Amino acid sequence: MNLNLTEEQQMTREMVRDFAEKELKKRAIEIDRNEKFPFDIFKKMAELNLMGMAFPEEYGGGGTDNVCYAIGVEEISRACASTGVIMSVNNSLVCDPINIFGTEKQKKEWLTPLAKGELIGCFALTEPGAGSDAGNQQTTAVKKGDKYVLNGNKIFITSGGVADVAVVFAMTDKEKKMKGISTFLVKKGTPGFSVGKIEKKLGIRGTGSAELIFEDCEIPEENILGKEGAGFKIAMMTLDGGRIGIAAQAVGIAQACLDESVTYSKNRRQFDQPISNFQAVQWMLADMATATEGARLLTYKAAYLKDQKKRYSKEAAMAKLFASDAAVKASQKAVQIHGGYGFSKEYVIERFFRDAKITEIYEGTSEVQRMVIAANILS
Repeated sequence: MNLNLTEEQQMTREMVRDFAEKELKKRAIEIDRNEKFPFDIFKKMAELNLMGMAFPEEYGGGGTDNVCYAIGVEEISRACASTGVIMSVNNSLVCDPINIFGTEKQKKEWLTPLAKGELIGCFALTEPGAGSDAGNQQTTAVKKGDKYVLNGNKIFITSGGVADVAVVFAMTDKEKKMKGISTFLVKKGTPGFSVGKIEKKLGIRGTGSAELIFEDCEIPEENILGKEGAGFKIAMMTLDGGRIGIAAQAVGIAQACLDESVTYSKNRRQFDQPISNFQAVQWMLADMATATEGARLLTYKAAYLKDQKKRYSKEAAMAKLFASDAAVKASQKAVQIHGGYGFSKEYVIERFFRDAKITEIYEGTSEVQRMVIAANILS
């Protein structure tokens, strides 16, 4: 067993970390404060081939493996969690299903510009009554001639307010329930497709999370992704990969909390000594470091299994469950170590604290991850 990174993976870490440190870290404060999608950062990341990392070069991708992708999301999220999830969604939730289920024509028309970062994508599954219960889709797609007519609305859609392309899930046959869900590629500007409310959120405030509205929106038949009725399968397989991205995001947040806490504890003096001398602080740092490293290894293992074309649903759920818990606990400990400063917007810790929580919720809550893990070990 070799736990060392390959030369390509190490180069990816160095390249993305350099970009994150020089270009993103300072911008992260502004992105969070202004709650604006970072179009300039997205463009620069596209130039670095970060928006379609693990996809074939013939379709505009970076041609890396999924471990490189996990490393990339981790390093970006270490500087800015909002940008990390924007990157994760474009790669895992948009490019991946098109790469796996798309026709050659769809790959050339949609995957190529998405992977190049020429277009921004979003994944439209969640509805007011379909969160963890993803099969309870109320958005409908009715076949009329050579078109489908979509009606319904989606909520909490990351990048939804700015996306050029939406991967949309809708009921084509309500009687079949989950087996009656289909997937569609919907272009921005299509008549009947509009953006509703832009969400005001606790954390990851720069992601352009929005409500999407479909009112008699006509979609060409050729825009169906996969077969009619295969939507739920596509959604679940896509979320398996998405959980690797969110686990990596959580690892990045946890690592950022640890980094800031180590630096602060060495410089902050109380009782004539650095607070890093106190056992209470040392134990918090030790717990943070251990959990972060464990989360990283679980995440890389899930990414490695995906690269090997092996089943990774359980491992991705484990990585996401453990890493999100590690991020939340690391952010709590970081606030405690920073004391009153951890509660102040003068320091980045309060942003990490706010950003961490969502990792336990999206791409399946922690409770859903436990369901996935249990189902796998009991099957």
